[in-house]
Parts: sequence; structure tokens; C-alpha cells
Amino acid sequence: MSSNHLEPVLLEKLRQLGSCSVANAIETFGVRLRNAGFTDSRVHCVFEDLPPLVGYAATVRVRTTDPPMEGDSYYYRHDWLEHVMSVPSPRILVVQDMDAHPGLGSFIGDVHTNILHALGCIGVVTNGAVRNVEAAGAIQFQMFAGNLAVSHAFAHVFDFGGPVEVARMKVQPGDLLHGDRHGVQTVPMEIAEKIPDVARQMIEEERAIIELSKSGSVTLERLRAEVAALGAKRKKSKG
Repeated sequence: MSSNHLEPVLLEKLRQLGSCSVANAIETFGVRLRNAGFTDSRVHCVFEDLPPLVGYAATVRVRTTDPPMEGDSYYYRHDWLEHVMSVPSPRILVVQDMDAHPGLGSFIGDVHTNILHALGCIGVVTNGAVRNVEAAGAIQFQMFAGNLAVSHAFAHVFDFGGPVEVARMKVQPGDLLHGDRHGVQTVPMEIAEKIPDVARQMIEEERAIIELSKSGSVTLERLRAEVAALGAKRKKSKG
């Protein structure tokens, strides 16, 4: 896991941005393909009114479908919590459900929500299920999940502290994550410090087109002119 982390003031600047603006800014650096680095529609934001989630990933893989060879449940292990604590705060738990059809049972409910919150976690991201969401909402613990589930079924930790993949988003322990109602994405650390300024510049540059569209006097000629001016400005800034 990388030891790199950002100053709190920069994390706060990222928290003030919507995920779409962050994604737009990331695209300008060309550090990854535009169809990579974020969750697809299989993962949904549970609490859409909470502010953007920004923190570092702790990773766990679970299974929930198959029963153990002996007994009626799996032995509960605590070592994965040590991995969570090894990640810089604020922490986000990323849980990959390894089942062929994720989401039968939930590993994260009211007990784990409160444990994770006490350990400096601010949210969870999973392709599987969550439950007892009222308990999470009461402490503003954000959840991104594939679905809600009534039971934990045979939920148990398979392994932890390694790479995971959730709804096409590949995550390494310690990765910087940003998420809101639109989804979750990784923010490459090599450009993270530049993202707030670039994102706000792009928002300002697009304002003229938005205001023109709202003016009631938009024409294709004026729209072409504004788009051309914006393209020329961005090309010059890269040049």
C-alpha cells in the first residue's frame, strides 16, 4: 500500500466538488482510459443527500452464499480490522462480494457500520449488499452498494488487504476515492493535488455555455462560437 496521502485542506477541497467535476478534471490529464477508474450502474448511492465522500480505501473480499463445510456459520475473524486501521484516515471500506451472483447476503449491517465508524471509516463501497441502512444514516455513514438485503446469509471475510474490483472499478489498498450520488471513482495520486484547481477552472469555463443556453436567445451560431472559444482556450492552456 502506498504511504502517500494528502493534506486535510486538499481533501476538503476535493470534498467540495461533485464527482462529475472531478471526473472531468481527471480526463484532462490523460493518465487512464476514459472508461476506467469508476463504478458502473451496478452500484448505487444509498444516501444521495450526503456530501461527497473522500477518503482512502481499505479492501476486503467476502462471500455470502455458500455455507461452511461444518457448523451453521463461519468463524468470525478480526484481523481484517487491523488492515483497516493501517490505512490513512479518513477510511473507506471497499468490499468485493466474490459470489457468482453478488448480494444475496450482507456483510455490512448496523454492527459493522458502527464498528467501522468508530475506527475512522466514513463509508463503504461494495458490489454486494448492505442492510440496516437506518443505522448508517443516523451517523452519516455513506453507503454505495449493489442492493439491500434482509439477511447476512453466510457472509464472511474471504481475504483482505489486496486488490479488489467493484462494478468495474479496480482498487488497491490506500487508493484515494471520491464518490457522490453519481458513483465512486479512484483519484490518481500523481494528479490529486491539481484536481481542485482544474475542476473549478473547467466549471467556470463552461458557465458561458450554460448561461447562453438559459438566456432564451440561444442560436446555433452563438453556440458554435462559444464551443469553439472554449475548445481554443483549453487547447492553448495545454500548449
